[in-house]
Amino acid sequence: MNDVTSHKFEQERGHSASAVECYMKEHAVSKEKACNGLKKRVENAWKDINQELIFSEISKVVPRTVLTRILNFTRVTEFIYKNRDEYTHVGKNTKEGITSLLIDPISVSY
Repeated sequence: MNDVTSHKFEQERGHSASAVECYMKEHAVSKEKACNGLKKRVENAWKDINQELIFSEISKVVPRTVLTRILNFTRVTEFIYKNRDEYTHVGKNTKEGITSLLIDPISVSY
């Protein structure tokens, strides 16, 4: 998602190849089709992650705490790059999300 949402900005800065550029060359498609193809891969990767966490034997081999950290890192990446590059250009969505998480958290009582 990083390369899809920040592609234009990174290309303007003179960065070399990105996932979008590689996809375009590999499949001989336009930038739009490359971005759509990469978004589909991200969607499929989420399905794979969820399926592995729920049904796989991996949780018997890898401690759940490690898997949770990997999942949370993936969630943060999705949050930051879902609609636009909120890492490079921090916007309202990111500020509100961080504020909600760290400054005004929701109390959970059991």
